[in-house]
Amino acid sequence: MSVAADKPSHGALVLIPTRLGEAPWPDFLPASVQNRAAGIRHFVVENARAARANLKQMGFPGLLRETDIRELPAEGSDDALDGLLAPALAGEDVGLMSDAGCPAVADPGARLVARAHVLGIRVVPQVGPSSILLGLMGSGLNGQNFAFHGYLPSAAESRDRRLRTLEEESHKQCRTQIFIETPYRNEHLFSALLRVCRPATRLTVARALTTSDEYLRTLTIGEWRQTPPPALSKYPALFLMLA
Repeated sequence: MSVAADKPSHGALVLIPTRLGEAPWPDFLPASVQNRAAGIRHFVVENARAARANLKQMGFPGLLRETDIRELPAEGSDDALDGLLAPALAGEDVGLMSDAGCPAVADPGARLVARAHVLGIRVVPQVGPSSILLGLMGSGLNGQNFAFHGYLPSAAESRDRRLRTLEEESHKQCRTQIFIETPYRNEHLFSALLRVCRPATRLTVARALTTSDEYLRTLTIGEWRQTPPPALSKYPALFLMLA
C-alpha cells in the first residue's frame, strides 16, 4: 500500500482549551497546543466574540476577519452539525472552543464531538485548564468518586432541597459533589451551604482559578461558619462538597 493511501482522508476535530480568566497563554497552555491552534482556519465556538478574543490573546497569526468562525447552535440537527464539520470531511482540521476552559466538558460542544465520531472524524483533545479538574485536584476531597452537577436551582427552596439531597448522596456514597453558580449568585449559594449543610461536611471554594485572583480553600461547614467569607460576587467560582 502506498504512503499516500495510508494518510487519513479527513481532517481532525481539535479540542482547544481556552483561558479561565485574564492570564497570559503560556501560563495555562502548552506551546504545542498554541502551535496547533495557530494552524487551524476553521473554528466552531460557543460565542464568536469570545472566541476571537481568546484567539487574539493566544497570539493567533491569521486575520480573524478572514478566519472561518461559526457558532454552535443551541439546538442543532445532524445536518447542521454536519455542516459545521464539513471542512474536516474535506480534509481540513476544525477547532472546537468553549468560552472558557475545556470544550465538551460541561459544555454543549459535546454534541459536535459525538457527531464527529459518527462521521468517522478523528477527535484530538488538547491539554489545557479545566476548572472542574483543577478544583478537584486542589480540594483534598475524594477524587475517586465525584460528580459534576452544573447549576443548582435558583429558587431558594428548590436550591436548599437540592443541597440536602446532594449532601445525603455524598455521605452515603463518599462522593465529591461539584457545582457552580453565576457570579452574582455565588454569595447566596455560599450562604445557603453554610445554613443547610451539616457542620462536619467539607466544602471547597475555588475562585478564579489560574488567575491573579485565585482562591482555593477547603474547610468543614462548621469552620466556614467561623471564617470571614471570601469575595465571590464578581468571580467565576466552583463549589465542591464531601459529607
